Amino acid sequence: MISITTQNYAIHFSKASYDHLNDFLKTTNYSKLFFLVDNNTHNYCLPHFLAQIKTEKEIEIIEIEAGEIHKNIETCSGVWSALSELNADRKSLLINIGGGVVTDLGGFVASTFKRGIDFINVPTSLLAMVDASIGGKTGVDLGNLKNQIGVFNPPKMVVVDTHFLDTLPQLELRSGLAEMLKHGLIHNELYWSKLSNLPKLTLEDLDTLIFESIIIKKDIVEQDPNENNLRKTLNFGHTIGHAIESYYLSQQDKPTLLHGEAIAIGMVLATYISTKIAGFPEEKNTTIKSAIKSIYGDVTISENDYAPIIDLLKYDKKNEHGAINFVLLEDVGKPIIDCKVDNELIIKAFNFYNK
Repeated sequence: MISITTQNYAIHFSKASYDHLNDFLKTTNYSKLFFLVDNNTHNYCLPHFLAQIKTEKEIEIIEIEAGEIHKNIETCSGVWSALSELNADRKSLLINIGGGVVTDLGGFVASTFKRGIDFINVPTSLLAMVDASIGGKTGVDLGNLKNQIGVFNPPKMVVVDTHFLDTLPQLELRSGLAEMLKHGLIHNELYWSKLSNLPKLTLEDLDTLIFESIIIKKDIVEQDPNENNLRKTLNFGHTIGHAIESYYLSQQDKPTLLHGEAIAIGMVLATYISTKIAGFPEEKNTTIKSAIKSIYGDVTISENDYAPIIDLLKYDKKNEHGAINFVLLEDVGKPIIDCKVDNELIIKAFNFYNK
């Protein structure tokens, strides 16, 4: 599979990606290599990765705890301290090997350590391959509030090796699929149709769909790298989805929702709202709800949950001048940004999801 070249870096695929990475390490003058992993990727992904690397440079491994609850400044502080204790300097390279938590947090750590060192992302989850590691967004959560602290900063390279997907539980694969479904809904009806027909997909199909998904995101990001206009469309389903994810993280009596599971709910709600504000076709709304629920099942959201979830919307990063902004759809592949939605319509959307 050919590499994808962006304005700032390249995304390489499968076995050939390691040839590119090894050439890069050979021709650059980094003083030391640091590999950031979590306890899962340390066990299941790092051995495979190390077997592909050819370098004489000194390597140090830094491990963090796995999971969204550890995507915070406290974890960053631990990694910064480890880098300092292991004598990292401004010519060191940080290679982030993991899912979205590792690539987001690792990118932020690298961007801020000694005012910035280079980093490479090696996404090991489907979510990170098609979304989190692509586009130069780095950051961490503030308490239960998603991605409130961070910077835009591109990696030097992204290595996409779908071998790592073999290590993932089915739930994690399903979580990543939500971002791919989103790419179809905001960009291309044919792509959405392929993805929503899961039973007929093969592993070879998945490789091709991952490539297509990255191309979609890459094209959008290059037109609007700092999310002033077009890039906001990548947040379809995320305004309410992030609020749902944050709320469920904060409630001990609720099941923990993976990012993609929460975004899937958010997309059902946003599509319903689109029928009321943007003229989105009713029959497509019904089809999308059915397709998403067939993949993700039902999550019980009680009426008592509506108000605290809606209250969390005020922390969404797209908000401006105190107004909550939604991404909606006029049709599949026709997103519109900066849409104002009142609470009454959001409640109707929750009722539509629960119906």
